Amino acid sequence: MPFVEGELDSFDLDRVSVRPHGPSDYPLLPARDTVIFPRILSPLFVGRDQSMRAVEAALNADSRLVVATQRDPSVENPSLDDLHPIATQVVVSRILRMPDGTTSILAQGQQRVELIDFVQTTPFVRAQVRPLPEAREVTLSTEALMRAVLALFEKCVQLDRNLPEDAYVAAMNVNEPGWLADMVASVRDLEVEQRQRILSTLDSSVRLQSLSIILARRLEVLELENQIQSQVQQEVDKGQREYYLREQMRIIQSELGEFDSQLSEVNELREKLDQVEMPEEVRAKANREFSRLSTMPSIAPEVGIIRTYLDWLIELPWTKKTEDSKDIRHVSRVLDANHYGLPEAKERVLEHIAVHQRAAGKMRTPILCFAGPPGTGKTSLGKSIAEALGRRFVRVSLGGIRDEAEIRGHRRTYIGAMPGRIIQTMRRAGTINPLFMLDEIDKVGIDFRGDPSAALLEVLDPEQNYAFSDHYLDAPYDLSQVMFITTANILDPIPPALGDRMEVIHFPGYIEEEKVQIARQFLIPRQLEEHGLTDKELQFSSEAIRGMVREYTYEAGVRNLERAIGRICRKITRRLAENKRAPRHIARNALHRYLGPPQFTESLAQEADEVGVAIGIAWTEGGGDLMPVEVSLMEGKGNLTLTGQLGEVMQESAQAALSYARAYASELGIKADIFDQSDIHIHVPEGAIPKDGPSAGVTMATALISALTHRPVRHEVSMTGEITLRGRVLPVGGLKEKCMVAHRAGIKTIIIPRRNQKDLVKIPKKIQRDLNFVFVDRMDDLLPVALAPEPVKPHRLAKKVRG
Repeated sequence: MPFVEGELDSFDLDRVSVRPHGPSDYPLLPARDTVIFPRILSPLFVGRDQSMRAVEAALNADSRLVVATQRDPSVENPSLDDLHPIATQVVVSRILRMPDGTTSILAQGQQRVELIDFVQTTPFVRAQVRPLPEAREVTLSTEALMRAVLALFEKCVQLDRNLPEDAYVAAMNVNEPGWLADMVASVRDLEVEQRQRILSTLDSSVRLQSLSIILARRLEVLELENQIQSQVQQEVDKGQREYYLREQMRIIQSELGEFDSQLSEVNELREKLDQVEMPEEVRAKANREFSRLSTMPSIAPEVGIIRTYLDWLIELPWTKKTEDSKDIRHVSRVLDANHYGLPEAKERVLEHIAVHQRAAGKMRTPILCFAGPPGTGKTSLGKSIAEALGRRFVRVSLGGIRDEAEIRGHRRTYIGAMPGRIIQTMRRAGTINPLFMLDEIDKVGIDFRGDPSAALLEVLDPEQNYAFSDHYLDAPYDLSQVMFITTANILDPIPPALGDRMEVIHFPGYIEEEKVQIARQFLIPRQLEEHGLTDKELQFSSEAIRGMVREYTYEAGVRNLERAIGRICRKITRRLAENKRAPRHIARNALHRYLGPPQFTESLAQEADEVGVAIGIAWTEGGGDLMPVEVSLMEGKGNLTLTGQLGEVMQESAQAALSYARAYASELGIKADIFDQSDIHIHVPEGAIPKDGPSAGVTMATALISALTHRPVRHEVSMTGEITLRGRVLPVGGLKEKCMVAHRAGIKTIIIPRRNQKDLVKIPKKIQRDLNFVFVDRMDDLLPVALAPEPVKPHRLAKKVRG
């Protein structure tokens, strides 16, 4: 800290008195970040060789040199333009060598000078300067400014612990305005630019005004710091006082041999509350409830209710979280190791991690919906995603939930009230950012107790779930960091508002090659481990696995395939337990000994071309299925009969197919009077299963035209598409599932609407290679492909079928 003139008794003021004369030259000492004021004793550190030579030259003469502050501290050899023009003439009174090689000098400021020019640059800089005399007259306005500066300075000294009281005492004894301004500026922690601005101000009144503004701003900051410090100290003192009183009470009770169980529980609860990090709003509510609990007698009925409520607040994770894995390659390896295929879902997870790396603070946590048939790996993929990301995995099954309180909880006014399943599961997760799986969201019901799907709107909305409201907690809970994944078999039952909040990822059924690989990599090793077998004790050939896929399972997923493998493993394990000989290799021709006769044939298509029978393909909850349509003609009066439990849309498709056939009878080679002389019966087999949708329109039209023209329908051809009265073929949905079921059934050619051609990108390459796709816009394009060119007589057809 600078010293006020006169503090060093050994310093001879007569030797360094100011000499008021014209320009003269002195050694120059450039200062990087220091400003020296007149009449102030300040330390200076000298490190540059040129500056050291200037100090030595001054000591060899009259100890005088000029200290000028650099504009840019990084300049090593400053020129005249690199220095501020207003500098200070000083007298070097003491020099000390420092251990780090630098030199410290003690310099007494004398007067302000103005740099004119350099008269010497080597071996040190010698500058010509002009003294700047300062008026010392004290007017009324100047005296008022001096008093104002002294008052502000006194308050700063009282509030700032870094300022000694001697500084204010020294300022009180200064009777010159310029000297007072320089002295106060030298002891305040001002920036270099502010110090230089004050040094460059020659008018003492203006200098005092500038300094008073600086002191006033600093005083505001000091008062605010002091206020904050006081508040902090009060809180600390209050906490220490409470701790001291509790310890005294505990020791007194221990000395008296008294023990209050309720007081012990209350104290334990207080310790837990103090240790848990909560939002301020929740902590205020917890403190209010704790205050009520601490004043209640132990027999009060609300004691248990409040205690349970506080336990929930304590055990819920409010801030604890796990760090997500940001290694995309590691996550990709984990997903591939646990699941085969499913590229769309895996790609979405990797995209989430990539975005999290670049914009972690701005990214919204995705809300995904895995939709697909049972057994396609939706739930297990959620577990794998949690493992790959390093998050906790929790799951809630929503199937059969019909009460809104299952989601939001009950209010505490009810006896036995509890939070909803969302909050219960978050407590079980233990972190604020788990992977939360809502299973079977399409099976949520509704009754007089409310609509649970409406309550899920807040849970699955990123704009709202940062302050989820549970009726039991009655306090906002942050769900915005939770990664929600829902699963559904079909999307139709999901309300539109709820479906709009989720990003749907479709899980199609597996093709035969994928099922073989899944069985080889996952199902067989798991079943062997569960049944206590090793891969040396039991092995499955690839043909045996294909045989189970083709002859014993007919599904989109792999659950029945795993059950079939499990049945074989159980039988082998039993034989080993009975010390009987058991085969170590399962071949395809041995499957019937363990699984019985085949449940399905390899080809489910028709065995021969038939009149009035067309093969359609339909989308189902299980992925897809073949849907043959049969048409029979009989003598009658033109009536149309529809059977097979058809829905309204499907019945309208049949009517449209009949209207098309009647309107274009001549072009199709149909006799016009046949419609008035015959009754038409359209039947879709498996009548116990409800059927609906427009995609069977072209199939019904093809079967109907085949029956009316006696042209057989090719048995290796299947079709899908909606028909119009003008014979146009409109696009349909579920094309991927339909193509997969046609491939499993041995169909060779599939006719689809041309506007569905864009959907082929979602179909596996092997299916595209095995199937012959025919794209049509109208029935005129479809019929030559689906129907034989020549009609067949009924008896010849029957003979061909029997043969």
